[in-house]
Amino acid sequence: MDMEMIVMKLVVSAGNARSTAIEGLRAAKNGEFKLAEARLEEADKLILEAHEIQTEMIQNELNGKKVEVGLLMVHAQDHLMNAMTVMDLCKEMIDILKINMK
Repeated sequence: MDMEMIVMKLVVSAGNARSTAIEGLRAAKNGEFKLAEARLEEADKLILEAHEIQTEMIQNELNGKKVEVGLLMVHAQDHLMNAMTVMDLCKEMIDILKINMK
């Protein structure tokens, strides 16, 4: 697979993880905590998928296979970091909603 396709897979996985985490938060706002947990589990898997792609790229670079860092690569890394941040915040907010809706 060429580098552009790998980077796009990273963008898609991270973007889907972010969206899925937000779906989980919205479910929790409606008191649907089982659905919220299911969405967070799905988002975790997507983040893991994206992180594995990133780790492989880092390992390749460490082994001498340099990758040109262009706007698409920066965009992909931004998506992953954003997804990880949103995921952390959604988990915390869902925990707060659970406490407040008791």
